[in-house]
Amino acid sequence: MAANPTDNSGAIVACSISESFAEWLASAGGTLAISTYQAGKVALVGWNGQQVSLLLRDFPKPMGMAVRDRQMALATHHEVLLLADAPLLAPELFEQQPGRYDALYLPRVAYQTGDLHVHDVGFGDDGLWLVNTRFCCLSAPSDEFSFAPRWKPPFVSEIVPEDRCHLNGLAIVDGQPRYVTCLGTTDTPGGWRADKATGGVIVSVPDGQIVARGLAMPHSPRWHDGKLWVLNSGEGQLVRVDPAPGTLEVVCTLPGYLRGLCFVGPYAVVGMCQIREEHIFGGLPIGQRFERLLCGVAVVDLRTGGTVGTFEFTSGCHELFEVQFLPGVRQGMILNSRHPAAREAFAAPEFSYWLRPSNEIPLDGSESRDP
Repeated sequence: MAANPTDNSGAIVACSISESFAEWLASAGGTLAISTYQAGKVALVGWNGQQVSLLLRDFPKPMGMAVRDRQMALATHHEVLLLADAPLLAPELFEQQPGRYDALYLPRVAYQTGDLHVHDVGFGDDGLWLVNTRFCCLSAPSDEFSFAPRWKPPFVSEIVPEDRCHLNGLAIVDGQPRYVTCLGTTDTPGGWRADKATGGVIVSVPDGQIVARGLAMPHSPRWHDGKLWVLNSGEGQLVRVDPAPGTLEVVCTLPGYLRGLCFVGPYAVVGMCQIREEHIFGGLPIGQRFERLLCGVAVVDLRTGGTVGTFEFTSGCHELFEVQFLPGVRQGMILNSRHPAAREAFAAPEFSYWLRPSNEIPLDGSESRDP
């Protein structure tokens, strides 16, 4: 399977899909949304009733994603976007292909944050939370400022744009930020880099206590089925964490630098990256453990730790950041604000309309125009 290149890539994005992955996705009843900041795209991997489909849309440096009901939050290079599904409009997106799509994610709000290096984002009871990596804090978006700081790790002495500990991941529990991952407990600009293979930590937000130490560049803490799960990225491990004693149980080891984690029932969908840049990723255990690293996603059965299926990018994409599951979506579409169709789609609480030339009603036999 291949998709045509777009402005952000000089190469065709191609992928390889295991037969077992196709079978799993067909039965999962949803679509995977994948962000790749390296290729500058959001990918939607769905099932069209006969085979796996891949849709790619350009966004500038897409990173963290969060899904709540019909809403999607997406962190990009200088903005945090809120998109919403317009299911009444989706089937008529292409007039010549009615019914092709059953979901249509349209941009609704754009917070102008500047380059905060936002990593994870998450919906809480009191709004959206941003992992502000450049300033080493959890933040809220603001309609007055670039961001509103809400919390910082206790080992970081001040909120300054120096990426002192590389705060990157966030787990929301019962509507509140509960756990974060950092690549170090350092308090100097970029200080975490010196001990990246063993300096990673999981931190409890309410009390600032360190839950676990000694991780290799951990990412994507998630709360699922009453348990804490984390990607020990530099080891290629999906781990289950018992926060009380701080013990880690390795569920599986995968051939990739891991980033991006979501759950579909008893399955975990784990993002895998290749290591291309040695300055940051060199010297990690995963580089010595496998001769070849993959970029894509693996579906893992949490009951056995076995890999159910894989979706691999074979060209045009080398690094992922986030993976989310869109339940109930078979064939979804996502549009950026520059896409012409995003300007023709109008949705309201009780109705939706496409305002396009084919739908305009001529006035007195002439074309409709503003007075």
